[in-house]
Amino acid sequence: MEWFTADSYWLGRLVFQRVLAAVYLVAFLGAALQFRALIGERGMLPVPRFVARVPFRRAPSVFHFHYSDRFFALWAWAGCAVAVALLAGADGLLPLWGAMLLWLVPWALYLSIVNVGQTWYGFGWESMLLEVGFLAVFLAGDDVGPPVLVLFLLRWVLFRVEFGAGLIKMRGDPCWRKLTCLYFHHETQPMPGPLSWFFHRLPRPLHRVEAAANHVTQLAVPFLLFTPQPIATGAALLMAATQLWLVLSGNFSWLNWLTIALALSAVDFRRLFGDAAAPPADLGPAPLWYEVLVIAVTVGLLALSYRPARNLLSRRQIMNCSFDPLHLVNAYGAFGSVSRVRHEVVIEGTSDPVPRLDSPWREYAFKGKPGDVRRWPRPFAPYHLRLDWMMWFAALSPGYAQPWFGPLVERLLAGDRDTLRLLGRCPFPDRPPLHVRARLYRYRFTVGRKFREVGGCGEWRDVGGFLPPTRLDPAASPDP
Repeated sequence: MEWFTADSYWLGRLVFQRVLAAVYLVAFLGAALQFRALIGERGMLPVPRFVARVPFRRAPSVFHFHYSDRFFALWAWAGCAVAVALLAGADGLLPLWGAMLLWLVPWALYLSIVNVGQTWYGFGWESMLLEVGFLAVFLAGDDVGPPVLVLFLLRWVLFRVEFGAGLIKMRGDPCWRKLTCLYFHHETQPMPGPLSWFFHRLPRPLHRVEAAANHVTQLAVPFLLFTPQPIATGAALLMAATQLWLVLSGNFSWLNWLTIALALSAVDFRRLFGDAAAPPADLGPAPLWYEVLVIAVTVGLLALSYRPARNLLSRRQIMNCSFDPLHLVNAYGAFGSVSRVRHEVVIEGTSDPVPRLDSPWREYAFKGKPGDVRRWPRPFAPYHLRLDWMMWFAALSPGYAQPWFGPLVERLLAGDRDTLRLLGRCPFPDRPPLHVRARLYRYRFTVGRKFREVGGCGEWRDVGGFLPPTRLDPAASPDP
């Protein structure tokens, strides 16, 4: 079938695959380095406890059959190795079926991790990586052109990511309709980046322009992805540029980079660079079995798309939701509401046997979330600091922290080394504290004279307690 492949998109496919491989590498690296404290055998939300109550059919994962911290570590590091091989172009050295199997491996590995990750893996970009990673299996190797149907499905994902985010904003917080949300967003976003202070200090008219441009990019431009070239290429590049703006303004894990990869898969690079982006001369026709398989997968995924499409049209639209346990077709969205005030949960410890108001309470520092006012925010994306992100949710409402905050405090009181590795600095290097407490603070960016007085970009104001002084029962230890 002559229509089946689009050879002019071979460079877009190549760029997409390499960016996706890099995202896989970051995702598996984060899993390998953070899992013990979060979901390990002695973690805050242990995998063995989860698989004991959730059946395999609801959360397919290899860890239903066997779990140990050593096995999980081998699983995650194996994912890193496969991602490095794909990043180096190992798929191009294999026949078509071999390249497809190689791309299937990281998807299967990461699916097993996400499906037992619980709260720590409840972010929209986890499902997005799995949905996009599954489509990458069918993008073929270097010996045939990229199939038109898979390129269409990648655009369908990008459309849902952007259009879903645009609709959730228009249906949600009124400040999006008034174009005022960015008066607050750069300051109150989950994890500010090194340039967030500067974005926050932009003139308010420019913030309104930002918001209006966001609506255009998310509500109008996605439809242009399905128009003829070069319009589709222009739309994709505009969406990629918008995502780069978000990369500069905050730390959103790999959400922006994966969206950029999707956008680049829709770019006809040959129209931009001429013969320099021409496909190799040895691209052959797609074999019949491959054409049949891709058509069958496309039909199946379009059928599964019914619920996400209906969700887009619903007044009760939900965001970042998976409709099947394999995360094949999902709903996306971000910042349907924007906080006007930023609160931060600050965890402190003391070695006093009886805690008093004048006890020397020392603060636990985190790697990414705001802390020391003299420390400028650092760039972490696309790496995902899961505990730091969940601390932001805890400050929004204690209900978000209910499953894991108590176990976190227990592990700080026990001096658990795996937990302390997730933090930026432990104020008790020799022995753990006798009591730990948490307090809620108002955090805001400094301006003018206050900026010079503080010597940094942030200032704090104590607004009340979050957790009273707590000690570890001498007869107890953190749950295995």
